[in-house]
Amino acid sequence: MPAPGSAWPPPRMAAVYREMRRDAMWYAGDPERLAWAHDRRETTPRRADRYGRDGRNTRWGRQPADYPRKRERRLHIPLPGDIATKSANLLFAEMPAITTPNKDTNRFLGDALDTMHLHEVLLGAAEQAAAVSGIFLRLTWDRDIVPDRPIPTTMQPDNAIPEYTFGVMRAVTFWRELDGGDTQTVYRHLERHEPGRIEHALYEGTPDNLGRAVPLTEHTDTAGLIGSLGPDGVSVETGIKMLTATYVPNMTPNRLHRASPYGRSDYAAPIHDQFAALDDVWTSWMRDIRLARARLIVPDGYLTSMGPGQGAAWDDDREVYSGLNMPPNETGGLTLAQFKIRVDEHQRTAEALTRKAVESAGYSAQSFGLEGGGQAITATEVDARDEDSTVTTKKKAGYWRSRLPDFLLAYQLLAVEQFGARVAPERPALEFRLDAAESEQSKATTLELYARAGAVSTATKVKYRSPDMLDEDVDAEVAAILAETGAGAPDPGDTYPL
Repeated sequence: MPAPGSAWPPPRMAAVYREMRRDAMWYAGDPERLAWAHDRRETTPRRADRYGRDGRNTRWGRQPADYPRKRERRLHIPLPGDIATKSANLLFAEMPAITTPNKDTNRFLGDALDTMHLHEVLLGAAEQAAAVSGIFLRLTWDRDIVPDRPIPTTMQPDNAIPEYTFGVMRAVTFWRELDGGDTQTVYRHLERHEPGRIEHALYEGTPDNLGRAVPLTEHTDTAGLIGSLGPDGVSVETGIKMLTATYVPNMTPNRLHRASPYGRSDYAAPIHDQFAALDDVWTSWMRDIRLARARLIVPDGYLTSMGPGQGAAWDDDREVYSGLNMPPNETGGLTLAQFKIRVDEHQRTAEALTRKAVESAGYSAQSFGLEGGGQAITATEVDARDEDSTVTTKKKAGYWRSRLPDFLLAYQLLAVEQFGARVAPERPALEFRLDAAESEQSKATTLELYARAGAVSTATKVKYRSPDMLDEDVDAEVAAILAETGAGAPDPGDTYPL
């Protein structure tokens, strides 16, 4: 555990955390947070970032010079969130096939995957990893909540301090700030995972200092841990030699920290300027619409007095007016003011910025509906247009394929050690179904070409058509197909030998 009185967050993590939280800000897309990040009030000095930029010239950091207290109307396009969601959908729209050579272990994993809702955990983890450079998967347990199995959870990388040796994570400390205290007092719960052991600690400090270690009973959020800890009152033995946490990077390498094991965000091209420019275009477009509202300029004689000191008003629903002392003209003195809305210019600019942002993030414009224009295209053309998205998704699948099996093996070992599960733990194989979006027509065409070449069996064709089908169901389907087509009939020579 860190020494009491340590600077917090740890100085070596400060730059990494800052970049993660900037990415998280764009991912969240909260206009108030975006405005706060770039806007500094007159009472607060503006502080430049590492590149000397202070945000005053961005859409989110600008205030009108003539009305300093009036905030400009700023609109946000949630493209960062769309990119992260698309990344997760491409990767985990279909649950990967998780198998081991042992059928009993397969059955245990299948039941466990359903009960621990792993699919939704992975979808959320992949989306957040795309935004903030990676994600931690953690195993824990609470018999009062789930009495018969471990609980998989995700932990944010900007609340984790991993320790690596030769690129292999040997320990990680998760931390969180707890409710309570005042503006100058901060309680932090630290949870350190190392092989065979999980240790807990509670610190009372300040916003930038870890402070002193205090008993876990000092805060209600940690007092409940006491019953599950060992004799020392701060740790618990897991009973397994593996770590109960693993880190899955979004992509590597990290371009700003080349020697580090941390991943990089999809936004780390960087494409924050494209996001800001897209918001600028959208805000300008909506401003055109607001300014283009039809407005009438009327003579003073058309106004109805509201009384002494109350001014005058124009009733646009009034049908009859008495004679007014004003020079006659063809419009009756009314002037219509209505400005042009620059739709095409804004739309083309927005599409160009969106295209550039998604391509810099590693995805195809086709994946975001920016290609095709509605006309029919062939499956080959679809594959060509989706090539960047396919390559990026396959790269990300590689990181999950090498780390998720270790996590599932630790899950089995922990289930045996802590809950007495009757299973022979094995490291499973992970097979991604990255062709999940393939159309039925495309599948049929592929199968027809394989069949013509005589390069595929009936069982393989059935499995390709329905990858979720169990082996016994595949066998039954194959038997039915062969019976209907007559392909499975015995050779007459075998029935009536000469």
